[in-house]
Amino acid sequence: MANIPAEPVIDSTLGLLFDGYEFIAKRCDRLHTDIFQTRLRLEKTICMRGKAAAEVFYDTDKFSRQKAAPKRMQKTLLGEGGVQGLDGEAHRQRKQIFMGLMSPERLQQIGELVLHHCREYARQWERQSQVVLFDQINEILCRAVCTWSGVPLAEGDVARRTLEMAALIDSAAALGFRYVQGVQARKRLEAWLGSLVEDVRAGRLQVPENTALAAFAHRHDASGAPLSPTVAAVDLLNVLRPTVAIGRYIVFAALALHQHPECRQRIQAGGGDYTTWFTQEVRRFYPFFPFAAARTRHEFDWQDYHLPEKTLVLLDLYGTNHDASLWEKPEDFWPDRFSHWQDNAFDFIPQGGGDHYKNHRCAGEWLTIEVMNQVLSFLVNELEYEVPPQDLTIRLTKMPTLPESGFVISHVRLKTTP
Repeated sequence: MANIPAEPVIDSTLGLLFDGYEFIAKRCDRLHTDIFQTRLRLEKTICMRGKAAAEVFYDTDKFSRQKAAPKRMQKTLLGEGGVQGLDGEAHRQRKQIFMGLMSPERLQQIGELVLHHCREYARQWERQSQVVLFDQINEILCRAVCTWSGVPLAEGDVARRTLEMAALIDSAAALGFRYVQGVQARKRLEAWLGSLVEDVRAGRLQVPENTALAAFAHRHDASGAPLSPTVAAVDLLNVLRPTVAIGRYIVFAALALHQHPECRQRIQAGGGDYTTWFTQEVRRFYPFFPFAAARTRHEFDWQDYHLPEKTLVLLDLYGTNHDASLWEKPEDFWPDRFSHWQDNAFDFIPQGGGDHYKNHRCAGEWLTIEVMNQVLSFLVNELEYEVPPQDLTIRLTKMPTLPESGFVISHVRLKTTP
């Protein structure tokens, strides 16, 4: 067995903060490898990128998600006791709840809800000198996913709940006050959703059976016991919060339309396939999740390297989506590349890899594509707007990142009123 290449430093935590999304790829390039070892927060960590790395990383016989996510991330982005931290039969059963929500009919419903709210908000935008698209699209997504999930959301609570969900995402890798904001937001959201779960169980609140709130209120865990209200709230929030997170992709899509006007013309021409290619290229090209974490279940050998038991391993999602050995001219924005993509589960992994039902691949990936396609069509075919001078810098050292301005639009006008 060969030794896994090692970064020649005592600890790479500062390097992660300085390099952000490019942390793993830069070191792989420097060491001429797709796997290396280092220390993060003084813990031995193996970092990997590429298709072969993804294939082994999502092998459930070799890797576990238990105790992989940092505690600080569980207190903000993920929550404690949710599906992301489960393995084996417990994970499979819990994942079934999520996947049961992703039928074609339900995906169409969330797309229609988002489109309805886009049109409602656009009528308000027509009366404003300018709007920050990121802030507005987050509210649209929050309204839509709460309705879709059976979660009652009072009009006076829309802005507050949207900001709380956005804080979970923004604080995932934050320090100081941003981190504290995320922790407090999770406590408030879990208390709110936990009380709704209890109301459904007690018959005080009636919701449709095909909604997320009903599903988590009535389902049981692997032992046959009802999910605790706290755990049910965590996983209900794992439907709401990722949907609001799509707002980042939508802002990146708007930025791509602005910087590549020829793509707007292709979408306007009515190419449904091209709209999906564009959506997929946004998800490949722009930074979303930087990497995924897991621990080795036991020691094993892979590609002439030995991986010890219970070792923390990071898979480079962003770097794999920009890997020149997998993607032709990966730093070019080129939607047509997806016209001949073979739908591989391990080379295109913006929201994880592997099988949606068996692995820790995001259950909401199909929902993401549906929502993005609907909003793209709306921005191109139903809305006219200008993009005033602003700071559109995307800092790869900030995780998660976004254009600095949040993407400001002005002189908004609806072309049609469906």
